[in-house]
Amino acid sequence: MSPTRSFFRPLLLLAISTFLLASEGFAESKLSGVGSSAAYPVYQTWAEQYAQLTGTQISYEPAGSSAGLRKIRARESDFGASDVVPTDEDRKRHNLIVFPTVITGVVPVFNLPKIRDGQLIVSGELLAAIYSGVVTQWNDPMIRRLNPDITLPAMRIVPVVRADGSGTTYNFSDYLAKVSPPWKEKMGVGNSLKWPAHAAPAKGSKGVALAVQETVGSIGYVDYNYTLEYRLSNAQIRQENGALVEAKPTTFRNALMQSSWLKTGDFTQTLTNQTGHGAWPITMGTFVAMPRIAPDRERAKGIIRFFTWAFMNGDQLANQVNFIRLPDAIQAKAFRAMAEIRDSQGTPLGVGELGYRLAATP
Repeated sequence: MSPTRSFFRPLLLLAISTFLLASEGFAESKLSGVGSSAAYPVYQTWAEQYAQLTGTQISYEPAGSSAGLRKIRARESDFGASDVVPTDEDRKRHNLIVFPTVITGVVPVFNLPKIRDGQLIVSGELLAAIYSGVVTQWNDPMIRRLNPDITLPAMRIVPVVRADGSGTTYNFSDYLAKVSPPWKEKMGVGNSLKWPAHAAPAKGSKGVALAVQETVGSIGYVDYNYTLEYRLSNAQIRQENGALVEAKPTTFRNALMQSSWLKTGDFTQTLTNQTGHGAWPITMGTFVAMPRIAPDRERAKGIIRFFTWAFMNGDQLANQVNFIRLPDAIQAKAFRAMAEIRDSQGTPLGVGELGYRLAATP
């Protein structure tokens, strides 16, 4: 960051924060979002603090990424949230802007007798074999080779999967497709997949977490925050180079720092299978989608104010719930995206313009 930007940025942050609160007028209002269950902890944390400061209520329904995009396409919510960026064609057809908010990770979790958190080692190849139905017993030779120092039970594996359209599923399957050619050919990548008959479907990240918690012999994939909230046992992942990686905010950050997000600013690429030192291989971003032409000018301005406030003031809150903030260069892209939002008369909505000027400050 240049000395000029370092000097002016705190003043700009203060000015924008003051403007946001003043323009909100502490008026009581209610706005809504729907989508990613992975993002629920951070959006809920931001919304609670924002309501205390401004009186504006942001209700957020963690119905899954597919539901979030479906609702915003139909203009049935003020914003939609997804862990997958909609395609260029989709954004153009529905006239949407999209911007990232925070970074997190998808974590394999398990429930096995006498095997503690962090003891089980898996690989992408093994996860692909389990979730495609090739490996069905916990004492399978493929699992034993990765775990020679623990006693694995002669027990059937219960793979817990998402029943709803999920960005977590998309990122999980995207990783497996990158490391397992059989998975790529048989299962592919998507928000929803055709799982083996013995898989146990559960709705939402909370549903997967509860199912694993309650089912001995199960394995699931869930967003990192839910592993902490439900005290689930996490597996380590052995990368293709042989290194073991543990899921935690520092390894999510390592993946981000090695990605095209930082190198080129292209946040449309997934963050999976970053193979550098200490990079969690199932790291993912989460995103917000809004109409480029606001159906309701004041409601759109309210959402822009909320996310501008969150980017300006919410980093510490995001850290408290174990999400990774966006680098400044990517936050600048988020401000530029919000600056594109217009009302039906083509007038830019003011807070987005302020965000653009902040991002453009040298």
